[in-house]
Amino acid sequence: MSNWYQPYLDVYDKPFDPVKQAEIIKGIRQRIAAMQSEQPVTTISVIGYNEERHLLACLWSLSNTVCRYPIEIIGVDNDSTDRTADIFSACAIPYYKETRHSCGWARQCGLSHARGRYHLNIDADTMYPPAYAELMTDMLEQQGTVGVSSLWSYIPDEQHSRLALWCYELLRDTHLWMQHFTRPELAVRGLVFGYRTDEARHFGIRTDIIRGEDGYLAFQLRTTGRIRFLRDRRARAVTGYGTVSESLAQALWHRVRKYASTCRNYFTSTLRYDDNDDNIVGKSHSKQ
Repeated sequence: MSNWYQPYLDVYDKPFDPVKQAEIIKGIRQRIAAMQSEQPVTTISVIGYNEERHLLACLWSLSNTVCRYPIEIIGVDNDSTDRTADIFSACAIPYYKETRHSCGWARQCGLSHARGRYHLNIDADTMYPPAYAELMTDMLEQQGTVGVSSLWSYIPDEQHSRLALWCYELLRDTHLWMQHFTRPELAVRGLVFGYRTDEARHFGIRTDIIRGEDGYLAFQLRTTGRIRFLRDRRARAVTGYGTVSESLAQALWHRVRKYASTCRNYFTSTLRYDDNDDNIVGKSHSKQ
């Protein structure tokens, strides 16, 4: 994969400094202002909670979007206590403050304010390639498609070699691709998920669960159309290791065991979505 994201690493995982980063901020403002549409086909909403160290890199990447469809970029500050809101303001991104904490509430806020026919709800700790919005919108424009999920990679570093990442991501991506035919709700991930705005508003995004709001939305959306899987590497986002709390070797072994135990999902569908008590807001603590 080409290192299109390499320039953004200059500010990724760095504190916000409007003086030192003034030229970068100026460029982001100018490019995003030029692409903001009053009649967008696609809305990109960026959700962030205490993402001061990542948001500028995300917005920098989005400012280099190349898309033939009219788009708008908006932000959601999930009541951050750092300078997340300052970065939205500095980059002239219209943003909304959601005081109820959770990905569900933040994503619902972005969906509520989206003006586009399609909604790409993305994460502030992730960087997106120039063709991301166009390729996602291309697939959403296909007849019968109601949602699209792309793929993502991690940033190689001294602790995570390119070879180890390649093996890890190949296994994960293959598993997600095989699942999406029968269980698309298990294959989508919020950081690379797009869908039709009106259909998503009809169902809403769950805010009573700790995780899985993206999968539950896909579970509902699949009743109205197809959830497609975008494997084009030009649409592959890049992010840090926030969801990987162990070494890649350990994570790879855990995934092999997990995938072996759930491979039946490749061949069977379901009409039920089962909630676990430990994933319901409030219930996970009520038994303590």
